[in-house]
Amino acid sequence: MNRRTFVALTSGFFAALSLVAAPAIAKPKQPVAPPPVQMSAFVDPDASHDPDNVLVLDLSNGGRVLIRLMPQWAPGHIERIKTLTKQGFYNGVIFHRVIEGFMAQTGDPTGTGTGGSPLPDLKAEFNRMPHVRGTVSMARTEAPDSANSQFFIVFYPRFALDNRYTNFGRVISGMDVVDTIERGEPPANPTKVVQASLLSEGKAKPAYVAPVLVAPPTLVAEPVPVPVVVPVAPKLKVKRKP
Repeated sequence: MNRRTFVALTSGFFAALSLVAAPAIAKPKQPVAPPPVQMSAFVDPDASHDPDNVLVLDLSNGGRVLIRLMPQWAPGHIERIKTLTKQGFYNGVIFHRVIEGFMAQTGDPTGTGTGGSPLPDLKAEFNRMPHVRGTVSMARTEAPDSANSQFFIVFYPRFALDNRYTNFGRVISGMDVVDTIERGEPPANPTKVVQASLLSEGKAKPAYVAPVLVAPPTLVAEPVPVPVVVPVAPKLKVKRKP
C-alpha cells in the first residue's frame, strides 16, 4: 500500500466517523393535545368541608338550603354565582317558574324570567355531569352563551339536560325545603330567597315571619227591596135621591 492510498483510506475513515458522531437534525415534534380533564360526579355532602364553596339559600318558607358548588365542573359560573351572592343580588328574588316534577327556577330580579344581572352573559361550560334530583344548573335562552344570573334546582332526574345546560352544583341539605317551593309560572304566592350567602360568611338564618293569611271577605247578600203596596180606599157610590 503506497502513501497516497493510505492517506485516502485514512481520510475516508475519519470523515465517516465524523458523520456518525454528528448529532442528527431534530425533527419538529407535533403538538400533543393534553388529555381531557376527568371530572368526577362525586359531590361532597359534608358542608363543613370547603365552606367557601357552599351556597346557602334562606327561603321565605322558613327553610334553609345548602348547595355544594363545583368549580371543577364550571369555574366561570361558580365565580359568577359567588360574585352576585356577595353583592346581595339574590336577596328578595322570587322563584318565578316552578314546574311540578321538573324544577324550580330563580335568579331574575324582575320576577318575569327575562331579567338578569348587569354583568355580561357567560360563556357556556356544558359538561356531562348528570341532572339528578337536587342538581343546580344555569338557565339560558336558546343561545348557548346566554346564561347570566338565573339558575334552577331539579326535582327529579332530567338526563336530557346533560351537556346542554351548565350543571354547577347540587343540593346537599334542605331538598325537602325545595320540595315545598310554591308551584306556578309564576306562582300566585311565590317563594322568595330571603337571603343568599356563602357558608364561609357565617351569616345567621333570618327570623322566620309566618305569612299572614287573610280570610276572604264574607259575601253578604244585599236585601232585595220589597215593593210597598199602599192600599187604595174603594170609592163609595153615592145614591142619588129620586
